[in-house]
Amino acid sequence: MFYIDTIETAGLGNHSYLAGAAHTAVAVDPPRDVDRVIAAAARRGVRVSHVVETHIHNDYLTGGPELARLTGAAYLVPAAARVSVERVPVHDGDTTDIDSGLTLRALATPGHTPHHMSYVLQDGGTPVAVFTGGSLLIGTVGRPDLVDPRLTERLARDQHASARRLAAELPDETPVLPTHGFGSFCSSGPAGRDATTIGKEKTANDALVQDVDTFVRQVLAGLDDVPAYYAHLGPLNAVGPPPVDLTRPAVADADDIADRLAAGEWVVDLRGRVAFAAGHVAGSFNFEADGKPATYLAWLVPWGKPVTLLAESPRQLAEAQRELVRVGIDRPAAAATGGPTAWIRDGESPRTFPRVGFAELATELVSERGDLVVLDVRRDSERAESHLQISLHIPLHTLYQRIGEIPAGRVWVHCASGMRAAIAASLLDAAGRDVGVVDDSFDAAEPAGLRVVRRRDPR
Repeated sequence: MFYIDTIETAGLGNHSYLAGAAHTAVAVDPPRDVDRVIAAAARRGVRVSHVVETHIHNDYLTGGPELARLTGAAYLVPAAARVSVERVPVHDGDTTDIDSGLTLRALATPGHTPHHMSYVLQDGGTPVAVFTGGSLLIGTVGRPDLVDPRLTERLARDQHASARRLAAELPDETPVLPTHGFGSFCSSGPAGRDATTIGKEKTANDALVQDVDTFVRQVLAGLDDVPAYYAHLGPLNAVGPPPVDLTRPAVADADDIADRLAAGEWVVDLRGRVAFAAGHVAGSFNFEADGKPATYLAWLVPWGKPVTLLAESPRQLAEAQRELVRVGIDRPAAAATGGPTAWIRDGESPRTFPRVGFAELATELVSERGDLVVLDVRRDSERAESHLQISLHIPLHTLYQRIGEIPAGRVWVHCASGMRAAIAASLLDAAGRDVGVVDDSFDAAEPAGLRVVRRRDPR
């Protein structure tokens, strides 16, 4: 009897898998913190005999080489992938024995990358699941623009063909198990979160219901900005990331925190945005642990810049460290737990800024005297759908370099729900701007009386 365990990395929107039978198992697209995979195998009482990659990832650092080293497993990588790690090259049609009649059959599915490979899990020769990596996702496909801008259109056409190959060669009841698409920026469009099958995708996935030209045109039109850190992770995965070190960083006291800020290092407060607005270290940035700290911090921080973490508890700190190593922020320069009273030097006061909802913002706009700026930090695609008529737009991932473009006056920052606005407000506060955060759902803006401009062209 076979099993498939899902290892979720929610902060990055990815899934890895452990599939096997009585004695051995295969790990598919493992995360860098491989202890989670090893623990899953231990719970099953099996040995990891094979580790496979569907492709060389851009959005997270793989644990593939390290997991193979620790377990003695064979490390299978698509033959066309340019890597320098020791591996077993996989070609289209290759079959690998896993355990007790359980096999893995490789299907070339280029599109997300030129070398992309999907793997069909077969029990006694019958397909029982397909690991589709960044190829066929739930309701969409992996984006084709992460390799080379010159290849984007060709890879989009390859994605269409690959999705159709999977649909043609596999039974409708075959479960589709992608790596990306659960909130990942590797998805070319909004992906579902529910389980799916080849049959379900035949009726709902644009790659399987649209002709190739319509599909390609739609995919290319919908591509959004690529997180900056992706440019670093692909090359690191090609050479094999080093093992992770999750031991606690050096402890920072108030003087150390102040010195690091003075040196231009990043001090990151992981507390929730409500607590941060109520009191924080001047100059610190707020990436709340309950949001997507790895994604947005890695996107914004200059690559290689030392980072000091401030957390409410040792547990919050440890969880953040684990998230950050997945995107290449390996060792915090230092860390502290507790709260602002322990992080601020004697005689100094914490910084604060106000939080409002859209109804309060509407009142503020009427009563405010002097200059006032409403700043929208959502992505381009979100703003194109609808936006406040009075707002200035600077996407969060570009704000750190563009603060000088914001006119003088108090800045009220909003996003879709408040999380990104809180990050942006902390950046502006650290730069000395008079700032407030709109901690509210954007859906509340129009009922509050604010004029919203909506997309008019049919989609």
